[in-house]
Amino acid sequence: MATINLNFGRLCNCYLFSEVSRRLKVFTEQHPHCELHRLDRSQNTQPLPPSVVRTLHETTARMSQAGCFGDYGHYQGEAFLREAIARCYRDRGIGLDLDEIFVNDGAKSDIGSIQSIFGPKDVVAVQDPTFAAYVDTNVMAGRAESHNAVTCQYAGISYMPCHERNDFFPEPPREKVDLIYLCCPNNPTGATATREQLEQFVRYANALGAIIIYDAGYAAFVSDPSLPKSIYEIEGAEQCAIEINSLSNSAAFTSLRLGWTIVPKALSLEDASAGQLNALWHRRQSAMFNGPSIIAQYCAAQALSPAGRVECQSIVDNTLENARIIREGLESAGILCYGGVNSPYVWTKAPDGMTSMNFFSKLLAEANVVSLPGAGFGPNGEGYVRLSAFECRESIRIAMSNIHAKMAA
Repeated sequence: MATINLNFGRLCNCYLFSEVSRRLKVFTEQHPHCELHRLDRSQNTQPLPPSVVRTLHETTARMSQAGCFGDYGHYQGEAFLREAIARCYRDRGIGLDLDEIFVNDGAKSDIGSIQSIFGPKDVVAVQDPTFAAYVDTNVMAGRAESHNAVTCQYAGISYMPCHERNDFFPEPPREKVDLIYLCCPNNPTGATATREQLEQFVRYANALGAIIIYDAGYAAFVSDPSLPKSIYEIEGAEQCAIEINSLSNSAAFTSLRLGWTIVPKALSLEDASAGQLNALWHRRQSAMFNGPSIIAQYCAAQALSPAGRVECQSIVDNTLENARIIREGLESAGILCYGGVNSPYVWTKAPDGMTSMNFFSKLLAEANVVSLPGAGFGPNGEGYVRLSAFECRESIRIAMSNIHAKMAA
């Protein structure tokens, strides 16, 4: 008799986000003509760069010809794209071999799958608040125990608190853990780690044989030259870190889907010599993935070309300007906020001790602004909401005007 994977039964239903959807549905039904300002988005709403659009049309046209792109392609992604990715890292002084680069169909796929090459008993550490996929995929793999409905945390997973006292970036765990998920700049808090903060984690991982899974999906928004955009800017990181990145928001590839994962051959574990993790990930991908669309790969190579990077920077700059408008708009209304400087997210503290959900409801009802309650990202997110700069400029200006008019201190 076939049986189900009982680990899936441990997954908690995200009640808070389902409640957000319910309240938003009720509001729109009651106010059908109300213009909502969607500052809850996690995806870039700007158009693809012009040269990428041209490449998209050209590549699609070539596919109408017999004999073009008839093969499955390389499991790791085509060499021309991996070379373009390697060139971007070289520009930051980071040398990568092409066989250390694995192209994917968007970062979330590999964020979910990378844990499959590690042992089922490995102890996982995550930031709190954090992106749910880091936790959920490890719950599915059996690395978590029961879920506590009060704390909204799983037994067996180590949570690293992120709060005002540590500028929303944690210290390494005090106990020994095996897999450490770091998102930088962070979703949802917008916090960006300093070089010294990342050095602490690299020292910890190398000393204890842990692996850092570094989500650099928002690295393009780091504009401060003193802050690292890649964990490989930290000495020793190639021995303990896997980095996952994406073009979703820096090049508006949210629907086109293209990202990459770096698995250095220098990585080693107690039971795996240097090169073995790289080989394991290659074996996994060759068994379960045929590579992303060739159309997306040609478009990505164009986005990473010198001309494409200039166009993508204009997308990033536009988003950061949106974040500045949000941040300054909140501050002028007397609302405390963080992030939004090297990140598209502005972490906004609810006034007067309000809960995340109550502040969400207040913003919706009084300013017609849709946010995301911080408590949905973990216990340390309670009392905050996340506002996103992935919205058109005019809508953001109106949103800030509404907030100032209704909530200014």
